[in-house]
Amino acid sequence: MEKANEFVGVKKSKVHGTGVFALKDIPKGSHVIEYIGKKITKKESDNIFEKQFEKYEKDKKKYPGVYLFELNKTYDIDGNVSWNPAKYINHSCEPNCETDIIKGHIWIISIKDIKKGEEINYDYGYDIENYKDHPCWCGSKTCIGFIVSEEHWPKLKKLLKKKS
Repeated sequence: MEKANEFVGVKKSKVHGTGVFALKDIPKGSHVIEYIGKKITKKESDNIFEKQFEKYEKDKKKYPGVYLFELNKTYDIDGNVSWNPAKYINHSCEPNCETDIIKGHIWIISIKDIKKGEEINYDYGYDIENYKDHPCWCGSKTCIGFIVSEEHWPKLKKLLKKKS
């Protein structure tokens, strides 16, 4: 496992591609790792998204994904850089972390005690629009099947029920 900082390392994940794992027990409320990258404008972000999403559409299982993270109304962070191990954190429908933007920095913060060896994850918070483009492979007991923010689950469940 490649060590990212004192708390976490990066290795192959059973959820999807590469993941981030606890190197030691991490107490609830810890700043686990910062999501870093290039600060870019929203226009640059849109262009990058379009190019990356085209690759993703060709092979959803193999393509690692899009590493854009909203920083504020003007800027995003392009996390698709070699010095950003946090880009490998997978989504989960039962997350053990959440994100928080503190003074212009995106932090991954534990929302529960995490045991050594556990995979670090958070809810990506995607909107329900285009949910079909974002299948979820987290494998949690409450997995909804798509990477959609929990606040949208009731609406998504109704949509899925109508289609079946």
